[in-house]
Amino acid sequence: MQAIILAAGMGKRLKDLTAGNTKCMVKVNGVTLIERMLSQLDSQQLSKIVIVVGYEGNKLINYISTLNVVTTIEFIENPIYDKTNNIYSLALAKEKLLEDDTLLLESDLIFEDAVLDTLVKDPRETLALVDKYEGWMDGTVVKIGEDDSIKEFVPGKKFRFEDIPFYYKTVNIYKFSRHFSKTHYVPFLEAYSMALGNNEYYEQVLRVITMLDEPEIKAKRLDGQLWYEIDDIQDLDIASSMFVPDEEEKLKLLQVRYGGYWRYPKLKDFCYLVNPYFPPQKLIDEIKANTEKILTQYPSGASVNSLLAAKNFGVHQEHIVVGNGAAELIKDVLSLFSGNIGFIRPTFEEYPNRCQPDKCIVYIPDPVDFTYNSSDLITFFDSKNLQMLVLINPDNPSGNYINKSELLKLCNWTGQKDIRLLIDESFCDFAEEQDNTLITEEILREYPHLLVVKSISKSYGIPGARLGILASGDEEFIRTIKNGLTIWNINSFGEFYMQIAEKYKSSYKLALDKFKDERKYLWDALREIHDICVFPSQANFFMIELKGDMTSAKLAIILLIKYDIFIKDLSNKIHCDGRQFIRVSIRNHEDNEAFIQALRQVMDHE
Repeated sequence: MQAIILAAGMGKRLKDLTAGNTKCMVKVNGVTLIERMLSQLDSQQLSKIVIVVGYEGNKLINYISTLNVVTTIEFIENPIYDKTNNIYSLALAKEKLLEDDTLLLESDLIFEDAVLDTLVKDPRETLALVDKYEGWMDGTVVKIGEDDSIKEFVPGKKFRFEDIPFYYKTVNIYKFSRHFSKTHYVPFLEAYSMALGNNEYYEQVLRVITMLDEPEIKAKRLDGQLWYEIDDIQDLDIASSMFVPDEEEKLKLLQVRYGGYWRYPKLKDFCYLVNPYFPPQKLIDEIKANTEKILTQYPSGASVNSLLAAKNFGVHQEHIVVGNGAAELIKDVLSLFSGNIGFIRPTFEEYPNRCQPDKCIVYIPDPVDFTYNSSDLITFFDSKNLQMLVLINPDNPSGNYINKSELLKLCNWTGQKDIRLLIDESFCDFAEEQDNTLITEEILREYPHLLVVKSISKSYGIPGARLGILASGDEEFIRTIKNGLTIWNINSFGEFYMQIAEKYKSSYKLALDKFKDERKYLWDALREIHDICVFPSQANFFMIELKGDMTSAKLAIILLIKYDIFIKDLSNKIHCDGRQFIRVSIRNHEDNEAFIQALRQVMDHE
């Protein structure tokens, strides 16, 4: 068996990175794509490797000559690479296709060794490597039958989004038998090029062949093996984090992305916190049905969005403001306070990070169980000179919860002390207590010093819409926040969600009931695993202490590398005599089962 690599393209979308280098000489974590690919092919003990070069071809040839590759390498030049597409490059190598069974690869791919192994070891002679379509993929897709027959090649211009459940993406790695090349591919390649010219793609030939009664070629489905196609600098960034050789660095690169994990197709995100059972499909379908008008028209200004929020939360428009996520409001609110601010730690660090360190007055609850109540806070802060007290309820990451009656005692105390009280109730909808919100007109009017923040992203499972609210009976304060916002701080998708959300209140209640059942299941399952301690939580996550020799950092790495599970390592948040803590979100039942099985296996081997 031999390999043919198509490497003539210019890679214009990589801009400066390919200004003087061919695309396959771009480096991922310090190693060029071509060096990595040649090393992987070299291990397959092939008869030869044929590389079709074009743009910066001499530079590529000279570079390859410096690599330690044992397999014989031959080069074919495409002199008109800038006027043709890859069908012409492959046509230049057609005689080579007739000499041996062939692995055909495009040079802009990066993949783990298992990708090549699964193709080579499959006894079937002619295969197209495919993977279940994901939103980050681009280019040719196929529809395949239960017997792995390729029913249809679908080029990008004929892609139909409604057919996504049936699509598989071609990985652009193929295995052609010599017989298939002789009887099918080369004859059709010649005919296709003659009829339609050289500015086409070689997949088009396969598309025609699959229409035959006996096309010979089948699909080979990947099963979780990693690969990525690098067309632009964002692809390069993603690939760098996926294929970083150092496991600790891989975790770090993932952590600093703060989202966008849909581009990691196998990843289960137990780090970021959303409602796993809302929004319902009908709500999603309603947004889909209106996507065109939402996308192509301006959103309303801040005053209209405040009106929508007032409608949804049952308060006056003058008492509520909508932010681009709660994070925008947190930043703007904290910027207005220069005095001492009280915090409970461990906590959501976005709040203290917005405060001068010397102005942070920190209460640390009993580290045995990290619980506290309003009396504990009043006792500790009573002698402190506070301008504001910040409380997250339920707290993050401990899950500690103070019920509504106790919160009102805190409202009374702070009012008497002339202290602003900011309560973040982003997770309160997940608590067992009913009717626990402080966002009511009666409470806001009674306690004008009270500020209530709520992240709609977390409670309602729509982090991509970037919505958060701030409510207060202090109309002047709310006006100040509104005046500091840009006129279009909320996009049309967020506005449309607020426009229709009220219709789905009953669905939301059912989702919360379902969630609470799932939280009980996960709580019970976690408590059966040895060498961990699970802290009670009224939120949509659990904080877990590791009791054995396992560290939180090590566990986070193992779960990511071995199980594609991403958790929150709390080692930088909780400093407590070397104790080790993690936080895991509560997801749907299938994902929670996968997490339980993975955690059990890891802890059983320690």
